[in-house]
Amino acid sequence: MVKREVYLEQLFSWKDEQVIKVVTGIHRCGKSTLLKQYQAELTAQGVSQAQIVSVNFEELEYEHLLDYQALYQYLKERLCADKITYIFLDEIQKVPSFEKVVDSLYVKENTDIYITGSNAYMLSGDLATLLTGRYVEISMLPFSFREYVEVTGLSDEQAFSEYMKTGGLPYVVAMNRTDEKVETYLEGIYNTVIIRDIEERQSRKEKYCGIRKITDIVLLKSIAQYLASVIGSPLSIKKITDYLISSGRKVSPNTVSDYVEALTESFIFYPAERFDIVGKQLLKVNKKMYMVDLGLRNHILPRKRYDIGFSIENIVFFELLRRGYKVTIGKNGMMEVDFVAQKQGVITYYQVTADMTAEVTFEREMRALRSIPDHYEKIVLTLDRFSTGNYEGIKVVNVLDWLLEK
Repeated sequence: MVKREVYLEQLFSWKDEQVIKVVTGIHRCGKSTLLKQYQAELTAQGVSQAQIVSVNFEELEYEHLLDYQALYQYLKERLCADKITYIFLDEIQKVPSFEKVVDSLYVKENTDIYITGSNAYMLSGDLATLLTGRYVEISMLPFSFREYVEVTGLSDEQAFSEYMKTGGLPYVVAMNRTDEKVETYLEGIYNTVIIRDIEERQSRKEKYCGIRKITDIVLLKSIAQYLASVIGSPLSIKKITDYLISSGRKVSPNTVSDYVEALTESFIFYPAERFDIVGKQLLKVNKKMYMVDLGLRNHILPRKRYDIGFSIENIVFFELLRRGYKVTIGKNGMMEVDFVAQKQGVITYYQVTADMTAEVTFEREMRALRSIPDHYEKIVLTLDRFSTGNYEGIKVVNVLDWLLEK
């Protein structure tokens, strides 16, 4: 079992603080395992078993606690009188009105609450209203490339080749990866996420009027497949709608918008807004989408070759998120910079390309960075090792070396 050090550190940084820790991420990215690892660390530090109360709502033995009043009574009876009780509620969105339980526990003394969920809607509606300013979200992702190398023990190059193909969902990484087994597992994950999203959105519809139902699985999968095929390309709801209509689907922009929202809420796709580098403001049009796992992308796309550059760009986007950056797409006049990564007021600009050895490619990638009128760090990430170096202050770095940095 690989320790998810980055996420454990985040949890410990908020330990005993009066905020609810909300761990979010796609189904099967390792949230439950993370909570177990954290509980083991707490025990090692002297926290008694009586102080740890853990409920995983995917386990049948806790089915009777899906009623929020029964859950509250169960937890209240297990609170320690004179010590902090660490409460872990895994996949809490399965409990209707769970926010009442969380809010009531929060206001009690000596409680430290951790909840997980596989859908972003858990942070909307009543929960957001109740917990404004009282929770911190820890967004969890599948294995990074560095974790993939650690688990598999493969050489960097072979590991990267497999990582591009099968992705970083923890169970896929740990299994004996035959093509058939990987395909079967990813099929199960994908269908679970899609169908679960529909089920949970239906229950949400009953609770929050104004949220339109997601009823057409075929349409949802068609939109997901299209988004997967255009990762790294500018997108709009109109563009997606036009594509679907040209494919013979009668669909409105409003419906497409709802379905795209469903796919982002279930953490399959992550949007990246465009950022005007000179004007220092977000732009409202033509965002990009990146897919949380390349294994899932390869699973849902027809069998053909796809641009390796966009796959690398996808990997870099999520690595920047793992490292705590806010990531946008840079617009500088008519030119585009792949990523503007911001953290604590400092900006780093990134270009991503598979190969820099061709002179025309080298000049194109450099031109976009040279044109930026500030002195923040500028980096080109590439698979090739021939063009690495420092060119008038612009670094060209091998992407595998960058991904393996600690």
